[in-house]
Amino acid sequence: MKQHVQEADAMVESDPVSVSDAGHATHLPAKIIATLALLAAVAPLAIDMYLPAFPEMSVEFDTSASAVQLTLTTFLVGLALGQLVFGPLSDRYGRRPLLLIGTAACAVFSAGAALAPSIELLAAARFVQGFAGAAGIVLGRAVISDRARGAAAAKLFSLLVVINAVAPVIAPLLGGVVVTNFGWRGVFWVLTVLSALMFVCVLALVSETLPKELRTTGGAAAMLGEARNVLRNRRYVGFTLAYAFAFGVMFAYISASPFVLQNVHGLSTAWYTVVFTVNAVGLVIFSVANGGVVAKLGDRATLRIGLTLLAVFSTVMLINALAGPVLWITLIALWCTMASLGLVIANATTLALGEARQAAGTGSAVLGALQFLLAAAISPLVGIGGEGTALPMAIAMVVSALIALSALALTRGKASADAK
Repeated sequence: MKQHVQEADAMVESDPVSVSDAGHATHLPAKIIATLALLAAVAPLAIDMYLPAFPEMSVEFDTSASAVQLTLTTFLVGLALGQLVFGPLSDRYGRRPLLLIGTAACAVFSAGAALAPSIELLAAARFVQGFAGAAGIVLGRAVISDRARGAAAAKLFSLLVVINAVAPVIAPLLGGVVVTNFGWRGVFWVLTVLSALMFVCVLALVSETLPKELRTTGGAAAMLGEARNVLRNRRYVGFTLAYAFAFGVMFAYISASPFVLQNVHGLSTAWYTVVFTVNAVGLVIFSVANGGVVAKLGDRATLRIGLTLLAVFSTVMLINALAGPVLWITLIALWCTMASLGLVIANATTLALGEARQAAGTGSAVLGALQFLLAAAISPLVGIGGEGTALPMAIAMVVSALIALSALALTRGKASADAK
């Protein structure tokens, strides 16, 4: 591990980045941050851009809301499984070659989704699109973990959260324009172009961040061994569960909100887009504020505050749904719930990966895989009650928030030496 730190510091010195007193990068070059942000944005863009078209797609394919939501589920399963493959492989073969493979395949199958003639083929194309797109998400986190740690890593993850939170702001607006003028298929042509742009950016701008001498060797057995070591770390598991179930709150909202806000509360597609955007702005505001809060309270305390707020406002959503949903209560509770995530995502990521620096790709893979497998399970569940109730969404949000908060009990005790 000492060798790992020395090599990381040597790489930092060779790049035009700022360096903290401890000798670790406080940021990567702007061109790399921009590329990582674009890579990470594939998930929210691929999720959020076509949400306003869900009711329209149900009509076009003559199918149910749950069947349309299945195209989202298959995408999320692909994202989860792809991370489990790309992450450990990158610990052995490096980050850059797998980023190139993933972004190229993502472009191809985004085009396949645009051409899908049936809901079944669309779901299949979405699975492979998600599997390939997972490379950008898991390896972007690994690149940061290769180059920074502690407060420096928290700042970088917070920046990605902010940039990533902008994607949901833009996605419904862009998606609404595209769907209105070109239909839902136009959304996937836009994603095809963006995926091709990601490939070009990786090819031109991203250099390798994991030297050959620091890569794992020994084939599949060695990679499984690294995974076992990561999963034996109780603190890593606790922070990862907190992250994944907090994301579960977000995804219950993302999956069900088109039907809750449009069918239950009667909002138009345009007003749904406005509400979704305002909620995403709340996430951005709290993500920006996260850095200042962490500087005063520490990342663990800030994470606990964020998870507590998440549980409180999710409970308000449940009470409102049980009593007969009132629009203004729904809007306020949803905004506060999404804003609370700004104090959760970056801190949980930093703390979890800080416990797995010896295998950052594997640690990032498990983190992301659990996140999206949980999201894939939640997506069809919130549609079981039909299109005319807010109760399934509220229940999923409360249960996820309480599990996330409870998971912090696993993180008590000293941090690993690698995390310091």
